[in-house]
Amino acid sequence: MNSAEREELTRLLPSPADPKLPPGRMLQLEENLVQEIARQSAAQAGPQGSGAQEHLGSGPSPFRGRRGFRLGALPVGLATAVVGAVVVAGLDTGQETPRTDEEAVVMLNRIATVAAAQEATPVRDDQYVFTQVQGTQQIMDDGEDVFRRSNWHSADGNRRGLARITVLSGPSGEGTRDMSLAADPNATSYRELQALPTDPDQLYDMVWKQTEGQGPTHEEAALEHIGSMLPGAALLPQLDAALYRAAARIPGVRLVQHAEDAAGREGIGFAFGSGDDRDVWVFDRNSLEYLGSDDVALLKTGVADALGEAPTD
Repeated sequence: MNSAEREELTRLLPSPADPKLPPGRMLQLEENLVQEIARQSAAQAGPQGSGAQEHLGSGPSPFRGRRGFRLGALPVGLATAVVGAVVVAGLDTGQETPRTDEEAVVMLNRIATVAAAQEATPVRDDQYVFTQVQGTQQIMDDGEDVFRRSNWHSADGNRRGLARITVLSGPSGEGTRDMSLAADPNATSYRELQALPTDPDQLYDMVWKQTEGQGPTHEEAALEHIGSMLPGAALLPQLDAALYRAAARIPGVRLVQHAEDAAGREGIGFAFGSGDDRDVWVFDRNSLEYLGSDDVALLKTGVADALGEAPTD
Protein backbone atom coordinates (compact mmCIF):
# COMPACT_ATOMS: atom_id res chain seq x y z
CA MET A 1 0.00 0.00 0.00
CA ASN A 2 1.50 3.37 -1.00
CA SER A 3 1.28 6.57 1.06
CA ALA A 4 -1.76 7.89 -0.78
CA GLU A 5 -3.68 4.65 -0.21
CA ARG A 6 -2.61 4.58 3.43
CA GLU A 7 -3.85 8.14 3.92
CA GLU A 8 -7.17 7.28 2.29
CA LEU A 9 -7.54 4.22 4.51
CA THR A 10 -6.77 6.32 7.59
CA ARG A 11 -9.35 8.92 6.56
CA LEU A 12 -12.10 6.34 6.10
CA LEU A 13 -11.54 4.43 9.33
CA PRO A 14 -12.93 5.76 12.63
CA SER A 15 -10.64 8.12 14.50
CA PRO A 16 -9.36 7.23 17.99
CA ALA A 17 -12.06 9.44 19.46
CA ASP A 18 -14.85 7.56 17.71
CA PRO A 19 -16.65 4.69 19.46
CA LYS A 20 -14.58 1.55 19.06
CA LEU A 21 -15.77 -1.20 16.77
CA PRO A 22 -15.42 -4.84 17.82
CA PRO A 23 -11.99 -6.22 16.73
CA GLY A 24 -13.50 -8.62 14.21
CA ARG A 25 -15.63 -5.91 12.62
CA MET A 26 -12.71 -3.48 12.47
CA LEU A 27 -10.55 -6.10 10.73
CA GLN A 28 -13.32 -6.83 8.22
CA LEU A 29 -13.74 -3.12 7.50
CA GLU A 30 -10.03 -2.64 6.97
CA GLU A 31 -9.85 -5.61 4.59
CA ASN A 32 -12.85 -4.39 2.58
CA LEU A 33 -11.36 -0.93 2.23
CA VAL A 34 -7.98 -2.29 1.14
CA GLN A 35 -9.67 -4.51 -1.46
CA GLU A 36 -11.70 -1.57 -2.78
CA ILE A 37 -8.57 0.57 -3.11
CA ALA A 38 -6.83 -2.33 -4.87
CA ARG A 39 -9.76 -2.75 -7.27
CA GLN A 40 -9.79 0.94 -8.16
CA SER A 41 -6.04 0.96 -8.66
CA ALA A 42 -6.24 -2.10 -10.89
CA ALA A 43 -8.92 -0.42 -13.02
CA GLN A 44 -6.74 2.66 -13.46
CA ALA A 45 -3.61 0.63 -14.22
CA GLY A 46 -5.26 -1.58 -16.85
CA PRO A 47 -4.56 -5.24 -17.58
CA GLN A 48 -1.52 -6.88 -16.02
CA GLY A 49 1.43 -7.21 -18.30
CA SER A 50 4.56 -9.29 -18.09
CA GLY A 51 7.43 -7.19 -16.86
CA ALA A 52 5.29 -4.31 -15.53
CA GLN A 53 7.06 -2.47 -12.71
CA GLU A 54 5.41 -1.04 -9.63
CA HIS A 55 7.29 0.62 -6.78
CA LEU A 56 5.47 -0.37 -3.64
CA GLY A 57 6.58 -0.95 -0.08
CA SER A 58 6.04 -4.26 1.66
CA GLY A 59 2.47 -4.96 2.64
CA PRO A 60 1.06 -5.48 6.10
CA SER A 61 2.51 -8.24 8.20
CA PRO A 62 0.77 -11.61 7.92
CA PHE A 63 0.53 -11.51 11.70
CA ARG A 64 -2.11 -9.10 12.91
CA GLY A 65 -0.51 -6.31 14.86
CA ARG A 66 2.98 -7.87 14.97
CA ARG A 67 6.08 -7.63 12.82
CA GLY A 68 6.41 -10.81 10.79
CA PHE A 69 8.88 -12.28 8.32
CA ARG A 70 8.32 -10.43 5.09
CA LEU A 71 6.58 -11.90 2.12
CA GLY A 72 6.22 -8.48 0.57
CA ALA A 73 3.18 -6.67 -0.77
CA LEU A 74 0.90 -8.65 -3.02
CA PRO A 75 0.10 -7.18 -6.41
CA VAL A 76 -2.90 -4.96 -6.87
CA GLY A 77 -5.87 -7.29 -6.63
CA LEU A 78 -4.02 -9.83 -4.51
CA ALA A 79 -3.82 -9.97 -0.74
CA THR A 80 -0.72 -10.33 1.36
CA ALA A 81 0.28 -13.96 1.51
CA VAL A 82 0.07 -15.49 4.91
CA VAL A 83 2.37 -18.38 5.53
CA GLY A 84 2.11 -20.79 8.44
CA ALA A 85 2.90 -24.38 9.25
CA VAL A 86 0.20 -27.06 9.29
CA VAL A 87 -0.86 -26.96 12.84
CA VAL A 88 -4.58 -27.20 13.28
CA ALA A 89 -5.44 -25.60 16.59
CA GLY A 90 -8.97 -25.12 17.77
CA LEU A 91 -9.14 -22.46 20.43
CA ASP A 92 -12.48 -22.35 22.20
CA THR A 93 -12.94 -18.67 23.03
CA GLY A 94 -15.62 -19.64 25.51
CA GLN A 95 -13.02 -21.31 27.69
CA GLU A 96 -10.65 -19.42 29.93
CA THR A 97 -7.82 -21.86 29.23
CA PRO A 98 -7.66 -23.67 25.86
CA ARG A 99 -7.27 -27.43 25.96
CA THR A 100 -3.80 -28.92 25.47
CA ASP A 101 -3.64 -31.67 22.84
CA GLU A 102 -0.91 -34.02 24.03
CA GLU A 103 -0.63 -35.64 20.58
CA ALA A 104 0.06 -32.22 19.08
CA VAL A 105 2.71 -31.49 21.72
CA VAL A 106 4.50 -34.78 21.02
CA MET A 107 4.40 -34.26 17.25
CA LEU A 108 5.58 -30.64 17.40
CA ASN A 109 8.56 -31.69 19.48
CA ARG A 110 9.30 -34.48 17.01
CA ILE A 111 9.17 -31.96 14.15
CA ALA A 112 11.53 -29.73 16.14
CA THR A 113 14.03 -32.58 16.48
CA VAL A 114 13.97 -33.18 12.71
CA ALA A 115 14.32 -29.45 11.98
CA ALA A 116 17.30 -29.05 14.31
CA ALA A 117 19.16 -31.81 12.45
CA GLN A 118 19.09 -29.86 9.17
CA GLU A 119 22.06 -27.89 7.91
CA ALA A 120 21.89 -24.09 8.13
CA THR A 121 21.96 -22.11 4.87
CA PRO A 122 24.53 -19.28 5.01
CA VAL A 123 23.42 -15.93 3.58
CA ARG A 124 25.93 -13.23 2.65
CA ASP A 125 25.09 -9.54 3.05
CA ASP A 126 25.08 -9.09 -0.74
CA GLN A 127 22.63 -11.97 -1.30
CA TYR A 128 18.83 -12.22 -1.19
CA VAL A 129 16.49 -14.51 0.72
CA PHE A 130 14.11 -16.17 -1.73
CA THR A 131 10.61 -17.45 -0.94
CA GLN A 132 7.92 -18.76 -3.26
CA VAL A 133 4.31 -19.17 -2.14
CA GLN A 134 0.95 -20.06 -3.65
CA GLY A 135 -2.53 -19.11 -2.51
CA THR A 136 -5.86 -17.60 -3.47
CA GLN A 137 -7.33 -14.13 -3.17
CA GLN A 138 -10.94 -13.04 -3.37
CA ILE A 139 -11.37 -10.31 -6.00
CA MET A 140 -14.41 -8.42 -4.76
CA ASP A 141 -17.54 -10.21 -6.09
CA ASP A 142 -15.82 -11.57 -9.19
CA GLY A 143 -14.38 -14.75 -7.70
CA GLU A 144 -10.94 -15.92 -6.61
CA ASP A 145 -7.52 -15.58 -8.19
CA VAL A 146 -5.06 -18.41 -7.76
CA PHE A 147 -1.62 -16.83 -7.56
CA ARG A 148 2.00 -17.83 -7.22
CA ARG A 149 4.45 -15.31 -5.85
CA SER A 150 8.25 -15.27 -5.67
CA ASN A 151 10.00 -12.79 -3.37
CA TRP A 152 13.58 -11.64 -3.13
CA HIS A 153 14.55 -9.72 0.05
CA SER A 154 17.98 -8.52 1.10
CA ALA A 155 19.47 -10.24 4.13
CA ASP A 156 19.48 -7.09 6.27
CA GLY A 157 16.26 -5.64 4.85
CA ASN A 158 17.93 -2.35 3.91
CA ARG A 159 17.96 -2.77 0.14
CA ARG A 160 15.11 -2.92 -2.31
CA GLY A 161 13.61 -6.29 -3.09
CA LEU A 162 11.52 -7.83 -5.85
CA ALA A 163 8.19 -9.63 -6.06
CA ARG A 164 7.24 -11.66 -9.13
CA ILE A 165 3.55 -12.52 -9.16
CA THR A 166 1.89 -14.94 -11.53
CA VAL A 167 -1.90 -15.26 -11.65
CA LEU A 168 -2.51 -18.89 -12.52
CA SER A 169 -6.27 -18.56 -12.89
CA GLY A 170 -9.13 -16.30 -11.90
CA PRO A 171 -11.00 -13.10 -12.82
CA SER A 172 -7.84 -10.96 -12.98
CA GLY A 173 -6.63 -12.95 -15.95
CA GLU A 174 -3.50 -15.06 -16.26
CA GLY A 175 -0.19 -13.25 -16.44
CA THR A 176 3.05 -12.38 -14.66
CA ARG A 177 4.42 -9.07 -13.50
CA ASP A 178 7.26 -7.78 -11.34
CA MET A 179 7.05 -5.27 -8.52
CA SER A 180 9.98 -3.46 -6.96
CA LEU A 181 9.70 -3.65 -3.16
CA ALA A 182 10.93 -0.83 -0.96
CA ALA A 183 12.78 -1.70 2.24
CA ASP A 184 10.17 -2.12 4.99
CA PRO A 185 11.21 -1.32 8.57
CA ASN A 186 8.09 -3.10 9.87
CA ALA A 187 9.03 -6.48 8.38
CA THR A 188 11.45 -8.80 10.12
CA SER A 189 14.59 -9.34 8.04
CA TYR A 190 16.70 -12.48 7.86
CA ARG A 191 19.37 -10.87 10.05
CA GLU A 192 16.77 -10.04 12.70
CA LEU A 193 15.52 -13.61 12.67
CA GLN A 194 19.12 -14.77 12.94
CA ALA A 195 19.52 -12.71 16.12
CA LEU A 196 16.51 -14.25 17.91
CA PRO A 197 17.11 -16.64 20.82
CA THR A 198 17.20 -20.31 19.89
CA ASP A 199 16.55 -21.46 23.46
CA PRO A 200 12.85 -22.53 23.38
CA ASP A 201 12.12 -21.12 26.85
CA GLN A 202 13.60 -17.72 26.02
CA LEU A 203 11.85 -17.64 22.64
CA TYR A 204 8.53 -18.59 24.24
CA ASP A 205 8.90 -15.83 26.85
CA MET A 206 9.70 -13.28 24.14
CA VAL A 207 6.72 -14.26 21.94
CA TRP A 208 4.34 -14.41 24.91
CA LYS A 209 5.36 -10.93 26.08
CA GLN A 210 5.18 -9.38 22.61
CA THR A 211 1.65 -10.69 21.98
CA GLU A 212 0.10 -9.77 25.31
CA GLY A 213 -3.33 -8.17 24.86
CA GLN A 214 -3.59 -9.18 21.19
CA GLY A 215 -5.74 -11.56 19.18
CA PRO A 216 -9.08 -13.15 20.01
CA THR A 217 -7.01 -14.91 22.69
CA HIS A 218 -3.43 -14.52 23.85
CA GLU A 219 -2.72 -18.10 22.80
CA GLU A 220 -3.93 -17.51 19.27
CA ALA A 221 -1.94 -14.29 18.95
CA ALA A 222 1.24 -16.05 20.07
CA LEU A 223 0.72 -18.90 17.59
CA GLU A 224 0.07 -16.44 14.76
CA HIS A 225 3.29 -14.65 15.61
CA ILE A 226 5.23 -17.90 15.53
CA GLY A 227 3.61 -18.84 12.21
CA SER A 228 4.67 -15.54 10.64
CA MET A 229 8.33 -16.41 11.29
CA LEU A 230 8.29 -19.98 9.96
CA PRO A 231 9.07 -19.19 6.28
CA GLY A 232 12.29 -17.33 7.15
CA ALA A 233 13.22 -19.80 9.86
CA ALA A 234 13.41 -22.57 7.25
CA LEU A 235 16.96 -21.35 6.56
CA LEU A 236 17.81 -21.31 10.30
CA PRO A 237 17.34 -24.84 11.67
CA GLN A 238 18.01 -24.01 15.34
CA LEU A 239 15.50 -21.15 15.31
CA ASP A 240 13.06 -23.32 13.35
CA ALA A 241 13.25 -26.02 16.02
CA ALA A 242 12.88 -23.50 18.84
CA LEU A 243 9.73 -22.06 17.25
CA TYR A 244 8.09 -25.51 17.13
CA ARG A 245 9.07 -26.24 20.73
CA ALA A 246 7.70 -22.86 21.81
CA ALA A 247 4.45 -23.56 19.93
CA ALA A 248 4.18 -26.89 21.74
CA ARG A 249 3.99 -24.99 25.05
CA ILE A 250 0.96 -22.95 23.99
CA PRO A 251 -2.45 -24.53 24.77
CA GLY A 252 -5.04 -24.72 22.00
CA VAL A 253 -3.08 -26.43 19.23
CA ARG A 254 -4.83 -29.56 17.94
CA LEU A 255 -3.27 -32.26 15.78
CA VAL A 256 -5.03 -32.91 12.46
CA GLN A 257 -4.26 -36.25 10.86
CA HIS A 258 -5.32 -35.21 7.34
CA ALA A 259 -4.71 -31.63 6.23
CA GLU A 260 -4.00 -29.85 2.94
CA ASP A 261 -1.99 -26.74 2.20
CA ALA A 262 -3.17 -24.08 -0.25
CA ALA A 263 -1.49 -25.91 -3.14
CA GLY A 264 -3.42 -29.11 -2.39
CA ARG A 265 -0.48 -31.01 -0.85
CA GLU A 266 -1.64 -33.47 1.80
CA GLY A 267 0.03 -33.90 5.16
CA ILE A 268 -0.47 -33.72 8.89
CA GLY A 269 -1.59 -30.47 10.43
CA PHE A 270 -1.91 -28.39 13.55
CA ALA A 271 -4.86 -26.04 13.92
CA PHE A 272 -5.59 -23.04 16.11
CA GLY A 273 -8.31 -20.42 16.15
CA SER A 274 -11.92 -20.88 15.13
CA GLY A 275 -14.29 -19.73 12.39
CA ASP A 276 -12.70 -17.24 10.01
CA ASP A 277 -9.69 -16.98 12.35
CA ARG A 278 -8.85 -20.68 12.14
CA ASP A 279 -5.35 -21.39 10.82
CA VAL A 280 -3.77 -24.72 9.91
CA TRP A 281 -0.03 -25.39 9.60
CA VAL A 282 0.74 -28.31 7.26
CA PHE A 283 3.75 -30.64 7.26
CA ASP A 284 4.80 -33.44 4.95
CA ARG A 285 3.70 -36.69 6.53
CA ASN A 286 6.99 -38.51 5.86
CA SER A 287 9.75 -35.88 5.99
CA LEU A 288 7.92 -33.59 8.46
CA GLU A 289 8.98 -30.64 6.28
CA TYR A 290 6.89 -27.50 6.69
CA LEU A 291 4.62 -27.06 3.63
CA GLY A 292 2.86 -23.85 4.60
CA SER A 293 -0.74 -23.37 5.64
CA ASP A 294 -4.25 -23.95 4.40
CA ASP A 295 -4.24 -20.28 3.31
CA VAL A 296 -0.84 -20.04 1.62
CA ALA A 297 1.52 -22.85 0.62
CA LEU A 298 5.27 -22.39 1.01
CA LEU A 299 6.69 -23.89 -2.16
CA LYS A 300 10.36 -23.02 -1.90
CA THR A 301 12.94 -21.11 0.13
CA GLY A 302 16.56 -20.41 -0.70
CA VAL A 303 19.28 -17.87 -1.30
CA ALA A 304 19.80 -15.96 -4.57
CA ASP A 305 22.78 -13.93 -5.73
CA ALA A 306 20.71 -11.26 -7.51
CA LEU A 307 17.15 -10.00 -7.82
CA GLY A 308 15.09 -12.11 -10.19
CA GLU A 309 17.58 -14.99 -10.23
CA ALA A 310 16.75 -18.53 -9.14
CA PRO A 311 18.11 -19.52 -5.74
CA THR A 312 21.45 -21.32 -5.61
CA ASP A 313 21.43 -25.01 -4.74
